[in-house]
Amino acid sequence: MHFKEVVKLIKERRQMMQVTQETLAELSGVGLRTLKQFESGKGNPTLQTLQKLADVLGMEISLRLKTISRTP
Repeated sequence: MHFKEVVKLIKERRQMMQVTQETLAELSGVGLRTLKQFESGKGNPTLQTLQKLADVLGMEISLRLKTISRTP
């Protein structure tokens, strides 16, 4: 999943739950400015920040690493 899709999912979930940015920031411990930048696509949140937001919104973050084979 691309970063823009993650942003969209979190924003849509927040709106579906009728939670304001201010409330989500307060409940998650994420700064309001950070949240606004994230939702506008301008921020670059850490995994820890994403996890905090996801926890409040009842979402789960799953990380999948892909190995790349290198040919000499």
